[in-house]
Amino acid sequence: MSDRFFGTDGVRGPFGAYPLDRPTITALGHALGRSLRRSGERPLVVAGGDTRESTPELCRWVGAGLAMAGGELRYGGTLPTPAVAFLAREVGADCGIAVSASHNPMPDNGLKLIDGDGFKWAPAAERALEERLLAGDGPDAPDSVLEPEPELVRGYLRHLRDSLPGERPLAGLPIVVDCANGAASELAPELFEELGAEVTALFDRPNGTNINDGCGSTHPEAMAAAVADGPAALGVAFDGDADRALFADETGRVRDGDAILYLWSRSLLARGMLPANAVVATSMSNLGLEVALRNAGISVVRCDVGDRVVVDTMRERGIVLGGEQSGHIIDLALATTGDGMLTAIQVAHIVKESRLPLSELLTGLPRFPQTLRNIRVRSKPDLLSLPGVAETAASVESELGESGRLVLRYSGTEPLARVMIEGPDRETIEQLAGRLLDAIDNEIGVR
Repeated sequence: MSDRFFGTDGVRGPFGAYPLDRPTITALGHALGRSLRRSGERPLVVAGGDTRESTPELCRWVGAGLAMAGGELRYGGTLPTPAVAFLAREVGADCGIAVSASHNPMPDNGLKLIDGDGFKWAPAAERALEERLLAGDGPDAPDSVLEPEPELVRGYLRHLRDSLPGERPLAGLPIVVDCANGAASELAPELFEELGAEVTALFDRPNGTNINDGCGSTHPEAMAAAVADGPAALGVAFDGDADRALFADETGRVRDGDAILYLWSRSLLARGMLPANAVVATSMSNLGLEVALRNAGISVVRCDVGDRVVVDTMRERGIVLGGEQSGHIIDLALATTGDGMLTAIQVAHIVKESRLPLSELLTGLPRFPQTLRNIRVRSKPDLLSLPGVAETAASVESELGESGRLVLRYSGTEPLARVMIEGPDRETIEQLAGRLLDAIDNEIGVR
């Protein structure tokens, strides 16, 4: 067994291969049960996941291991990751398990662990669980039989509905909803319709293999085109586990997490609900967001990439709103993790209440030219420890001066190095990014 099990966002990989094979996942369930067990108490875990055909099997495997350790699993069936986070608190569970590979394509799947307060497990806790696995913790266990509990889904939907005032707060609002053939496929159209919206649902027919396939937040083009064809006030595209959302305004222009942070933070500020007059954004957010929010009297606190890092920074600083350009947005007054469906109804409500087009609400948000390029790598050493990369990065930063930004990082879930550059014009930043990609390729590129 490898000495690393958890990545930056739980466990992820091809189903059936390590670490998502039956012996390992069963051992994980057993180790988890033992780690949660307290004197005289039976550990309670709530679980659910996206629409991949392997998700119920993974839930059965982990449930079998948990049962062997004396634990109990409540199963919600198809659930978004943020639903598992909400339910972990709601039902008083010791832990939540969200089975999903998020925006990754089939045949990947994964597991994310959530604590009893609804927050993702800390790296130290994950490491302690890894040590139990490395010790060979866990006997063979028969498959458990899991029956979904519909009341868990109903409880989550009720929580979302209660986040908006009134009986039908989105009455008459036309909206296009791209469900990514994922966890939101049944729930999102139902939620929007109950709130009064006029819904056009796309990619809401999951078959176990078509999740994120040419749709959802990684491929919002069809959603945006449907909005542009009209009439729709806006469109939203979720990812596979519905913890992120991207939007299109009424013209069909795609709007990312920076736009959502801009819109939502200004709305909270106007209502006196933005503590410290600040938001948290990652190093990948556009400089234009900082400029626009500074003009509105809101400061931006930067942190590293990753929604867990965003949440940790928010909690440390007493900041209620934060998020990522990718569409993970967190309002700690309403949720403990990024929730695409919650974000979608909040944004829709802001648009409905303003009686203005979404494009007009975002006119104060400039966007500096930005490029994000990826390159496949064979290993992940510190990028600036590589002489050729360090020399090129220093040259690029010198050329950008104060008129731009460079961010070098690895993907947390894939063998990719990422180069992000903002600067004065598109041609310049693309040329600079190409130089850095060549430098990385010469050092650690896949050949």
